[in-house]
Amino acid sequence: MNQLSAQALSDAIGLITDPHTKSTLAEGKAVKVTAAEDGSFAIDVLLGYPAVGWQSELEGMIRSVVAKEAGAQANVSLSFKTKVVAHEVQKGVTPIKGVKNIIAVASGKGGVGKSTVSSNLALALAAEGGRVGILDADIYGPSQPRMLGISGRPQSSDGKSIEPMISYQLQAMSIGFLIDEDTPMIWRGPMVTQALEQLLNDTRWKDLDYLIIDLPPGTGDTQLTLAQKVPVSGAVIVTTPQDIALLDARKALKMFEKVEIPVLGVVENMSTHVCSQCGHEEAIFGQGGGRRMAEEYNVDVLGGIPLDMRIREDADSGRPTVVADPDGKVTSNYREIARHVAGRLAARKRNYADVFPSIVVQNT
Repeated sequence: MNQLSAQALSDAIGLITDPHTKSTLAEGKAVKVTAAEDGSFAIDVLLGYPAVGWQSELEGMIRSVVAKEAGAQANVSLSFKTKVVAHEVQKGVTPIKGVKNIIAVASGKGGVGKSTVSSNLALALAAEGGRVGILDADIYGPSQPRMLGISGRPQSSDGKSIEPMISYQLQAMSIGFLIDEDTPMIWRGPMVTQALEQLLNDTRWKDLDYLIIDLPPGTGDTQLTLAQKVPVSGAVIVTTPQDIALLDARKALKMFEKVEIPVLGVVENMSTHVCSQCGHEEAIFGQGGGRRMAEEYNVDVLGGIPLDMRIREDADSGRPTVVADPDGKVTSNYREIARHVAGRLAARKRNYADVFPSIVVQNT
């Protein structure tokens, strides 16, 4: 009979810190240990976010603890599961059917690679094991149809709602699917916000863990609609290290603070330039700007993406880097950022609207 109890082993494993949630496995209630009569242990790990790319490293950490506490010859079976739940959103906003969590990706400024980050982030979350969709909220300049290599028109089975387009495991929707690519959208603000609401609410999203919303630059009508009418679980700010980009990124961050949407962190895009000929890496847009902004506003740096010609070529060809080069270094960066985004969200309060029944009082 093994002298070590299941609780003692669970307590020891529970001290492992999850870098994606910034809490221990015990704090996340992620570990359950069961002891058998023959002295073996069954260890079940339940994470609140998809983390396929971290599983082997976490397994190694757990087995190391087991070897230390129970001996190198301990008989252990280890299983990993993921359960993504809906998290808190703004008060008084109605959930979107078929979507657990909405994550807004914003920049405040154009030209910092936000749409490229959005598509690769969505694909990285899917690669980590999540069910993911992406909504292109830039009505004036939709880019996701080109980046995701999608053509054609969405279908409608009932004449009222539309089916999302599918690309590389992603469910996608954009105004770009409904108009010709070279047609300008000469619309005023109210029409733009109405179009955004229809794209979001009339799409038949199918059991999504995460819906990524690729926002247009700025802090105008679209962002206000998002804050007032869309149930957003968290926001990600994309910036470059350049001071002029950081000015607008700060505005986007402060906008989310004012409307009480939690900022999950900052992604520093084009953090360094990698020479395609020699591989030399240089911080041509400055260094550490995203980190300084994150420290100033007490949010996390989720990761950095280099200025690499391959990323642009992949996006233009309709095969984002996460798909085009699944084992590459840049994809590894995107997947780590995706785990940080999902992990930070998993550490936040759950939304119990989908658990408790709604109560309706009627006069009879």
